[in-house]
Amino acid sequence: MSAGRYELTFPGGAGADGDTVVVDRTESTGPGGHPVYADATGIVRAEISDRGEVRMLASGGHQAPSQRVTARALPS
Repeated sequence: MSAGRYELTFPGGAGADGDTVVVDRTESTGPGGHPVYADATGIVRAEISDRGEVRMLASGGHQAPSQRVTARALPS
């Protein structure tokens, strides 16, 4: 069973630290059939597999979702 909450880390550029965002499981499933997680604003959306693979999902037009995101399960 998948975790109910993850911390996503986005890589920083040019030696900068990355950004982290906490996402919670939604009722939705993504194109790969895995649960979709979203931050409190609903802007950051990701499909996370049971193996921790992350697929970022666009939540609006003109977004170019990052492909190098890592996920760490958090206690519920």
